[in-house]
Amino acid sequence: MAEETDLEIEESGGGKKKLIIIIAAAVVLIAGAVGAFLFLSGDEEPAETLAEETVATEATSESSGAELGSALYVAMPRPFVFNVPGASRDRIVQIKVQLLVRGDVNEEVAKKHIPLIESTLLGVLSTTTADELSTSAGKETIRLTALDKVQAAMEAVEGSKVIERVLFTGFVMQ
Repeated sequence: MAEETDLEIEESGGGKKKLIIIIAAAVVLIAGAVGAFLFLSGDEEPAETLAEETVATEATSESSGAELGSALYVAMPRPFVFNVPGASRDRIVQIKVQLLVRGDVNEEVAKKHIPLIESTLLGVLSTTTADELSTSAGKETIRLTALDKVQAAMEAVEGSKVIERVLFTGFVMQ
């Protein structure tokens, strides 16, 4: 009987500790949320700065050939998986790609031409080596080359570049 009483006392003490920990965690989370809100909302920019950014965005958009509009992302339906030669051995690479387009019209055009875009990207990616893909600079070079080739292919078919950026959202090399 004495052992059962001790057991009951220990259980109720553990429950109080858990409750205190849960309350403390909730207070920390709420304090963090309030702090983040105050930090993010306190950074108001003057209207002149916003106007300058809008002009810069328009200039960037016009130079890339994409129409001005809301940024939308078109995900390639499946990741690219391919072999690349390396200095010591061949490697298998998997790259997940998304395309940045501006506006609903460009989104629909990009979705319509997914096979053309996939073929163009595969052509660019299959010419790389493991040494190129092992550095950040090499990945960026491949990404920019892919963007140029995709924009050229889309301009040949649609008369406009459609795609603003090619993004590597997942990258694995084994």
